Amino acid sequence: MEEEIEKCVSLLQAGKVILYPTDTIWGIGCDATNSEAIARIFNIKQREESRSMLVLIDKTDRLPLYVNKLPLIAWDLLATTTRPTTFIYPEGKNLPVGVIHPDGSVGIRVVQNSFCKKIISALGKPLISTSANLSGAPSPNTFREISTKILDAVDYIVPEKYAVSTDFKPSRIIRYIDDYNFAVIRE
Repeated sequence: MEEEIEKCVSLLQAGKVILYPTDTIWGIGCDATNSEAIARIFNIKQREESRSMLVLIDKTDRLPLYVNKLPLIAWDLLATTTRPTTFIYPEGKNLPVGVIHPDGSVGIRVVQNSFCKKIISALGKPLISTSANLSGAPSPNTFREISTKILDAVDYIVPEKYAVSTDFKPSRIIRYIDDYNFAVIRE
């Protein structure tokens, strides 16, 4: 696994786009601080740039690097959430256009998959994570459901043996409203 992680990190540092397994479904990703790589993902997915993409981080300690103000309830929800959940924070920072929504918010998930955690930790930066489908098409639940257009467009495909998710569906999404309130956007 270590050799695969080193390879992915090297590619990500070079601005490449990878197809990789997450703690939910397969994702298209890049260094979340690289604007050019992010633009490529929008192009690959044929996605409107007004629709931001979420990022994965390896541990909650990194949240203050990318979120201006953490809602007070955030720490409680993060500590008690056991299934993959993306939280939308009201004010993102230190991330480029395409990651931070036009309203200033940012979607971040603390990834549970050990392979992803190791890539993010070794990279020292968050990863873009967007479903491996063309915009508007259903999200693929398995590697075999990924369109050949996606497979042909990315720079590298992580071997399928690293896909260890048991929950092959997109993450739950929760949006913070204020310090004490939130809304479930997708269950």
